[in-house]
Amino acid sequence: MNKLDMMKIFVRVAETESFTKAAESLNMPKASISTYVQRLETLLGTQLLHRTTRKVTVTQDGMTFYERCKDLLSDMDDVETMFQSGEVSVSGRIRIDMPTSLAKNVVVPKLPEFFKLHPDIEIELSSTDRKVDLIREGFDCVVRVGTLTDSGLVAKRLGNYSMINCVSPAYIKKYGIPKKLEDLNKHLLVHYVSNFGSRPDGFEYFNGEKYTSLKMKGVITVNSIDAYTSACLAGLGIIQVPLVGAAMYLKDKSLVEVLPKLKAEPMPISLIYPQRRNMARRVRVFMEWLEEILKSYIK
Repeated sequence: MNKLDMMKIFVRVAETESFTKAAESLNMPKASISTYVQRLETLLGTQLLHRTTRKVTVTQDGMTFYERCKDLLSDMDDVETMFQSGEVSVSGRIRIDMPTSLAKNVVVPKLPEFFKLHPDIEIELSSTDRKVDLIREGFDCVVRVGTLTDSGLVAKRLGNYSMINCVSPAYIKKYGIPKKLEDLNKHLLVHYVSNFGSRPDGFEYFNGEKYTSLKMKGVITVNSIDAYTSACLAGLGIIQVPLVGAAMYLKDKSLVEVLPKLKAEPMPISLIYPQRRNMARRVRVFMEWLEEILKSYIK
C-alpha cells in the first residue's frame, strides 16, 4: 500500500475515532487498518493516535498531520480530474453539518434532486443545534446561523435569514390574533434559551431606530429548536423563527403568520469550511447547490 492510501486510512480513523468504524466504512479488515496506521507512524517517527480499549483519539502531532492530509487529499481530487474533458463524474463522501430545521425542512427533502445530478456522491449529514468542531470532527463544511466568532476558518456569508412571527390556529382560537405591539401584553411567547437559568430575550422588533425586545409572559421555556416549534404548534405561544424553518408549516396552515411589520432582526447565515488552497470538487458542487436552494429564504 502506498503512502497516499495510508493517509486516507489515517484520516478515516481520526474522523471516526475508531479502527472498527474506519474498517467498516473502507470495507477492510480491522487488523489491516491498525497495521497501516502503525506503519505510517513509523515512517513519520511520531505517534498519531492515542489508543485505549474504548476510544481512539488524535495526538497533537496527529491533528497537525490530519489537517495536512486533508489538504493533500483534497488537492489530489482536483489533480485527478483537471485534464479530463467534458462532464466529469464527481464522487466521494462529504461530511456536513447544519441546523436541524434547515436539514429537516429544506435540504433533506431536496436531496433526491442532488443525488440525481451526482449519483456517486455520499453524504454524511449531521444536524444539531450545537456548534461542532469542524476540524476535529472531520467536517468538509458546516452551515451556521448567527454572528460568527473568529475561528481561523473560511466563512462565506450567504445572506440573512428572513424572520417571521408565527402562532397556531389553536392559539388564535383561544387568545385571538395580535394586531399591534400593544396587544402583546395579553398574549404568550414561547421562550427560547441556550442554557436554562439564563433570561429569555422577549419579543424582538424594530422600533424605528433599532432592534429592541419586549418582555412577555410565557408558560414554557425550551432550549432546542424542535421543541420551540413544537410548543408553537401545540398552541402554547408566539414564536419568532427564520422563514426557512416555518415554510412547510405555513404551507399546510398548521402555523399562521402574525404581526408582519414587527419582525425580529434577520439572522446571518454562512458556510464555514477549512482554510485550504483547493477544495474537493464534490464539496464545491454541494456548496453551490446548497446556495441555490437557499436563495428564496435569504435576503
